[in-house]
Formats: sequence, C-alpha cells, structure tokens
Amino acid sequence: MAANRYTVGQQARDSDKKPAMNAPTELNSEDMIRIRLEVMRREHRDLDGAIHALETSGRGDQLTLRRLKKQKLALKDHISRLEDRLIPDIIA
Repeated sequence: MAANRYTVGQQARDSDKKPAMNAPTELNSEDMIRIRLEVMRREHRDLDGAIHALETSGRGDQLTLRRLKKQKLALKDHISRLEDRLIPDIIA
C-alpha cells in the first residue's frame, strides 16, 4: 500500500497539471443538434446510394427497396424537424 500513497509534493504537482488537448468539452444544445443533423444527412445519403445501387443492379427485391425508402423518408422528416429547431421563429 505504501507505493500508492502520494507525498505532499506529488499531490501539488498533479493538481497543477493542465487538461489534455483532446479532453472533452461541453457542447450546447445547438451544437449537438448540428452534429446530429450532419450524421443524419450522411445516413440519408448512404441510404440513397444503397437504394440506387439496388435499383440499378436489378437484384433488389421490392420489400427491401420499400423498407429502405421508408427509412430514408423517416430520416428526411427527422432532419426537417431538427432544422426547424435551429431556425428561430420570426413573426413577419
């Protein structure tokens, strides 16, 4: 147990250490929405590419295509709702 004890000098040096450069910082809600939006837009593009690939290859069954299109539409709706949260309501 003696090896785990700090001396007074070690404690002072440890408390003087600066946080690491890659230490997590707090994001505000707007930043979190923007990050989530970017992720969802990427997912939407990926789904679009997958749908296009299945349609052009002729190997995609209709049920799979329908499910992917439905998922893509749901993502688009969610993206729209998040974008609306970022745009302030302005009464004209």
